[in-house]
Amino acid sequence: MTAKMDPLLPIEDFAAALPTEAAVFGLDLGTKTIGIAVSDLGRRIATPLVTLRRKAFKTDSAELLRLVAERDIRGLVLGMPFNMDGSAGPRVQATRAFARNLAGVTDLPMLAWDERLSTAAVTRTLIEADASRARRAELVDKVAAAYILQGALDRLGSMRL
Repeated sequence: MTAKMDPLLPIEDFAAALPTEAAVFGLDLGTKTIGIAVSDLGRRIATPLVTLRRKAFKTDSAELLRLVAERDIRGLVLGMPFNMDGSAGPRVQATRAFARNLAGVTDLPMLAWDERLSTAAVTRTLIEADASRARRAELVDKVAAAYILQGALDRLGSMRL
C-alpha cells in the first residue's frame, strides 16, 4: 500500500475485514480533542469511552494504539465531517490525512462514517438532559463518537440480515 492510497474502506470491505466477535472504536476527530467510543463484541451498542486532548500525531496515535491494544480493538470508524451540502471541507481533509498517517502505524481496517449533525444532536440531547455547560464540554466529544459509531454499527448490523 502506498502512502497515497486511501486507507478508508468501503463498508462491505470493512465488515469483511472484521472477525465475527470483535469490538471497534468510533472516533470523533476534532481540532483539539479526539472523542473515542467503543462497541461491544457483537458490535450492537456503542458506548462513550474517553476524550483525548490532541497534541502531536505521534503522541495521539500512540495513546490511541495503547487503548486499541488494551481493549483488543479490531477496527476503527472515523467520523467524516462533511459540509451540510455533502462537500469536503478542511476538516474532511484533516480526517483523511489522520487516517493516512494512522495507516502507517497500524493495519486496523478503517471506515469513514458521515458525521453531519452528530455534535449538534449530542449537544441538544445533553441540554435536554439538563447537563451544565461544563459537563456538556466534558462529554460532547466522546458522546459524539458514540453517536457516530452507533450509526455505523446499525448499518453493519443490517448488512448481516
